[in-house]
Amino acid sequence: MQLVLPEVLLGDEKSLELIAMLLAHTAAPFSRAQFAPGHITATGLVMDEDQRLAMVLHGRLHRWLLPGGHVEPGDASIEAAAAREVQEETGLVVEGGVVIGADVHGIPPKARDGVVVEPYHQHHDILVAFRVAHQALVLSEESKAVCWVAAEEFDAYGVPANVRRAYSRAQQL
Repeated sequence: MQLVLPEVLLGDEKSLELIAMLLAHTAAPFSRAQFAPGHITATGLVMDEDQRLAMVLHGRLHRWLLPGGHVEPGDASIEAAAAREVQEETGLVVEGGVVIGADVHGIPPKARDGVVVEPYHQHHDILVAFRVAHQALVLSEESKAVCWVAAEEFDAYGVPANVRRAYSRAQQL
């Protein structure tokens, strides 16, 4: 898969640098099995006609997040991966998509029956903006809850700075 990163996303420069280095210096940057230093993931920043964001309460991390996840071998592009993840996690069908942000963050180890099956690693996350006409959100088995979040609720949902920057960029589209 070819990934073209924007040259400048103010505030996301360090993440863009780390993602570019991952792409240039690792054998399988899109493989979820590459843990050192991590792998590319895709996240959908979906806004409805009221400028609200679709968010999910992540089942394992117990945090409100944008819908997103791993790039699969059949995904034609990072935008397609983000759109697929949005549909899987929220039931929303989106079109188009514009790379609107980047964030590199740590993922804690995953254990099953006391055995670590995934070590600590980093997600080199690409945020893709989509718009959607208001549709009902559908809860997936990956999440504990799903909802629309207005900007004035960002503090209550713990929306991080990188998502707030990307949200501001998406409003300009």
